[in-house]
Amino acid sequence: MKIGELADIAGVTTKTIRYYESIGVLNEPARTGSGYRSYVPAAIERLDFVKQAQSSGLTLAEIRSILEIKDQGGQTCQHTTSLLRRHLDELDAKIVELQAARVELRAMYGRAGALDPAECNDANRCQIITAE
Repeated sequence: MKIGELADIAGVTTKTIRYYESIGVLNEPARTGSGYRSYVPAAIERLDFVKQAQSSGLTLAEIRSILEIKDQGGQTCQHTTSLLRRHLDELDAKIVELQAARVELRAMYGRAGALDPAECNDANRCQIITAE
């Protein structure tokens, strides 16, 4: 199939397909006699895998590392598990940061309701943001 057909089936743009080829996420296809890219049905599966992996938070570099192992006939379970564990740890840390930010924002919001706007006369700060 040609690049436009693959793009339509996979739900990506032709530009995305060319980019994936350039970074090694998608293998370069054979060319027809007139120079058009000619993709095999397995390219659809590979693009579906890339989309699913991206939705789990994996980067294209990480996805490429998984695909390289697969292309060499290796098993990727341990490598993928390690990548996912790291992303889970990063996400857990981000959740803690967001919860702390929420506490601070709630405190500021509470100050905003208790302050008299007529007393807001400091030219260098907002009394809602900076507690005295």
